[in-house]
Amino acid sequence: QVQLVESGGGLVQAGESLRLSCAASGRAFSSYAMGWFRQAPGKEREFVAVITRSGSNRLHADSVKGRFTISRDNAKNTVYLQMNSLKPEDTAVYYCAAGTWGTEAYKYDYWGQGTQVTVSS
Repeated sequence: QVQLVESGGGLVQAGESLRLSCAASGRAFSSYAMGWFRQAPGKEREFVAVITRSGSNRLHADSVKGRFTISRDNAKNTVYLQMNSLKPEDTAVYYCAAGTWGTEAYKYDYWGQGTQVTVSS
């Protein structure tokens, strides 16, 4: 079992930045690829970014590429999502997840409870 707890969400204005954190406990954090997903009201959950177990490779959704960066610190059992140049359309609940590499939600076995990000125009 892996427990995931997100933090760092909040209300910001367009153009500002936030850094989300996801702290993991339980089974070996470095055994899992880590992903970030988001879900806006009335929409399906969508992939945001994923990073390999070692952190050597990462993939970002086209909608956030160049603005968001996923990273991880295996010594701290934490994965991060640095979000710059935020837009109102980035407003959503953001979830971190642990599993195998991929953009599909079914590849992730463990999920956090989510953290709200709201971007005002």
